[in-house]
Amino acid sequence: MTEIKQCLDCGKPINGRSDKKFCDDACRNNYNNKQHSDANTFVKKVNNALRKNRRILETLIPKEGKITVSEKKLKEAGFNFDFHTGIYETKTGTTYRLCYEFGYMRIEENRYILVKREV
Repeated sequence: MTEIKQCLDCGKPINGRSDKKFCDDACRNNYNNKQHSDANTFVKKVNNALRKNRRILETLIPKEGKITVSEKKLKEAGFNFDFHTGIYETKTGTTYRLCYEFGYMRIEENRYILVKREV
């Protein structure tokens, strides 16, 4: 007598191929989403922080593409200095942290220059 396999997600009996693990696509997706939920949560938090940083920079930088602001102003807006998408070094050796197309660099103790990179 063959053993009846059960769906790994809902526990219902499985019909079909012998190597089948789920009764349908919905159960397969649900099972895999549960397995990766911790990783997904972390990625969502990082992406949300990056999007928020980008939004803040976008609202502060004028169309001319450059402004100097205080660290306090950035922090009050909710800017998180722990998250950026890259680092850009100019030909003169100046280093900017990037949040997508927007960059920022500390120029004094509590002052930052914000720029928009032309892509």
